[in-house]
Amino acid sequence: MKATARKRICFVTGTRAEYGLMRSTLAVIAQHPSLELQLVATGMHLHRRYGRTIDEIRRDGWTVDATVPWPLDADTPAAVAARTGAAMAKLAATYERLQTDVVLVVGDRVEAFAAAAAGQVSQRVVAHVHGGDRAAGQIDDALRHAITKLAHVHFPATPASAARIVKLGEDPRRIHRVGAPGIDGIATAAAPMAVLRERFPGLREGQFALIVLHPTDATGETESSRASTVLRASRAAGIEQVVVIYPNSDPGSQPIIRCWEARQAEIDFLLPDAPRDVFLGLMRRCAVMVGNSSAGIIEAGALGTPVVNVGDRQAGRERGANVADVGFRASEITLAVRSALSIDRTGRPDKTHPYGGGRAGVRIAAALDRLMINNRLLRKLIAY
Repeated sequence: MKATARKRICFVTGTRAEYGLMRSTLAVIAQHPSLELQLVATGMHLHRRYGRTIDEIRRDGWTVDATVPWPLDADTPAAVAARTGAAMAKLAATYERLQTDVVLVVGDRVEAFAAAAAGQVSQRVVAHVHGGDRAAGQIDDALRHAITKLAHVHFPATPASAARIVKLGEDPRRIHRVGAPGIDGIATAAAPMAVLRERFPGLREGQFALIVLHPTDATGETESSRASTVLRASRAAGIEQVVVIYPNSDPGSQPIIRCWEARQAEIDFLLPDAPRDVFLGLMRRCAVMVGNSSAGIIEAGALGTPVVNVGDRQAGRERGANVADVGFRASEITLAVRSALSIDRTGRPDKTHPYGGGRAGVRIAAALDRLMINNRLLRKLIAY
């Protein structure tokens, strides 16, 4: 690649969550004189049941350079494996057409794994954000570390995550600790209460629970029962209103969605999706966030929101003092929600959260600008 050429950075996104937390980073990359942003949408973004969030990306002013179909017609692990393989082939062809230099991925989802594997095998540089974290999820921990081994450049959020990447045998010179991109500009990005009231008539600040529950075990009966328990236990704690957002598309999500739809009379506002500013506004203005979303661990600490984290999906992830961990037992959830309601700290950052001070996007863009794309970068050797 000529020294004067702009590096083509292709961000592959499969969910509303990863797109939302990377928005500020994408803006920095797009404005950088030496970088050219490419954007590929796949996964949940293309499906109406999950809000067809590709439309949100376009409303935000971004050009989607390509889409990669990701069928969600079968909710089984075997179907996910088949989709992942098919997507890898399409992603490799997309990189070739776009002449991508760097494939940028986030986290631990199968879409990110497919994108990273396609990039590595087709000899593109792979850059990975949020590597080195720990979180049980369904297969999240394994996929995250697999992506780390596929990646050539690492952007961990915390010192502990950076240290884990070193222990995985990665060269420390490839590792750039940047903080969590989802923290960048988080307070100003959150929709104000006036906007929330217009969108959700009757919503009362500091009087509602925000529930975001993702599947963990993928079995229909278990996931539906757990969703019902979380809703019932939150209501039993004396919360006045409940706002529920659909889960992601992991196996087991459909039973959760069916539970929410069947019990809609007990839910004040049920949302298939929420734009990033609305989601952050709800998180900032709620009395408590309940469920097992990583946003409750990462972004909520920066917003000072009390969180009741249910189950072990986020087991192992670093967290601040704003998070209370409980099991899927109604009595535990109710007690923890009541305790959270007694804490008046909403809107004040939790100083113990470990995810940085809000300049991740600038640091990521600067590191990408400095990259020398050559065989030395592309040919990895375990560092011990």
